[in-house]
Amino acid sequence: MNCLQTWPEPIVRVQSLAESGIRKLPNRYIKPHNERPQLTLLNPQDDINVPVISLQDLFSGNESLREATLASISSACREWGFFQVVNHGVDPELMKRARDTWREFFEQPLEEKQRYANSPDTYEGYGSRLGVEKAALLDWSDYFFLHYMPPSLRKQEKWPSIPNSCRNLITEYGNEVVRLCGTLMKILSINLGLEEDQLQNAFGGENNDIGACLRVNFYPKCPQPDLTLGLSSHSDPGGITVLLPDENVPGLQVRKGNNWITVKPAPNSFIVNIGDQIQVLSNAIYKSVEHRVIANSVKGRVSLALFYNPKSDFVIEPMKQLITKDRPALYPAMTFDEYRLYVRTKGPCGKSQLESLKSLR
Repeated sequence: MNCLQTWPEPIVRVQSLAESGIRKLPNRYIKPHNERPQLTLLNPQDDINVPVISLQDLFSGNESLREATLASISSACREWGFFQVVNHGVDPELMKRARDTWREFFEQPLEEKQRYANSPDTYEGYGSRLGVEKAALLDWSDYFFLHYMPPSLRKQEKWPSIPNSCRNLITEYGNEVVRLCGTLMKILSINLGLEEDQLQNAFGGENNDIGACLRVNFYPKCPQPDLTLGLSSHSDPGGITVLLPDENVPGLQVRKGNNWITVKPAPNSFIVNIGDQIQVLSNAIYKSVEHRVIANSVKGRVSLALFYNPKSDFVIEPMKQLITKDRPALYPAMTFDEYRLYVRTKGPCGKSQLESLKSLR
């Protein structure tokens, strides 16, 4: 996949800006008025939250409880595009260690982190911007991006060696979350009326054949959070995303109709959302949903997003079983690599990039 080899201008680390004591945002981070969060009106109804679903009844042997869980996930995928899962089988202590270890990485001196500085050809490493448009408005965040699956793409020399536990932890955490993704793919497939392995096969087959990558997000505290965003509105280009949130500092917002709902993380939960490739495969029965991240003036946040994606050269198109006379195929066939290149140059752009594919039919 051809992409720019260098960033169009010098990279500024957002964490360094935050720690310099600035009281006003640089203009590069100030969003247009219609994109700024209304921090005094985050949730008009405080009890609104994305659905929280326990997975324990999927394996209880009780068929009625299993069916109720499947129905809850189906409803969440159709109505929200987002849901939280608890009792998911991943050790809460591992989840805590993952957050703590990555927070420790971002607390390292800048020169240590700079050893892993990334470029836009793969994004792998320590970064501070998405998209390669010169003079683009930027988000208030740094990140670390790495490839996890297939195993042939893992470059452990590019993974942080400080703290000492980081590389082993990435492997342990990655294995557990990829396993969870395999379970979720079966659930989505069954709920669409397909054979349980059909979505997985459309992604490339077994877990070793699919793509998975991890982006660890660091959102430093911000002097003027009402003027910027930690991450601009977008839908995820891949398959499904499993996010380990910062339980102490909410920041993720999900678009629901004309409103932005601030997600309140449940204890020991993962936040799951549908990506563009599942929207294509399901012929828009399931929809990827716009989401964004707000900044905080008091505390920084760490979150871990694992993206579970199709094999890069697999052609993705609506499943034939989900195409009818009344619901023709909405999207053209395209490999994930082609789609990823299609969206990469501009960075986060709401849903406009996926919706524009319909004009290519």
